[in-house]
Amino acid sequence: MSEQPLIDITQAQVVSLPAETQYAANGIVSRTLLRGPNVRVVLFGFAAGQELTEHTSTQQAMIQVLSGECEFTVSGKVHNLKAGDFLYLPAHAPHALKATRQFSMLLTLLKPGEAS
Repeated sequence: MSEQPLIDITQAQVVSLPAETQYAANGIVSRTLLRGPNVRVVLFGFAAGQELTEHTSTQQAMIQVLSGECEFTVSGKVHNLKAGDFLYLPAHAPHALKATRQFSMLLTLLKPGEAS
């Protein structure tokens, strides 16, 4: 991944998430905000109807829905998430999502063993 993170991990910085969120008419836009040795934070903007098919990750994940709504399926169970909701995913949990409306989310990925 060659994208330069927005935040320099060696410096304190404030970022306006609404100002940094971008949307494509029929797509998904992601922006890496921060990348460190054990963590990665990515801001996503989804157009209504966009989907991520089922997949897994070797990392633990935390999802914070910032705006809009989505269906987030974890291990076959559908969760209807809206702005203000938080979802934790353990490593290797199969998951998928569909934007039921335009929505944005913040994804935090932690390398295994980093959360306690």
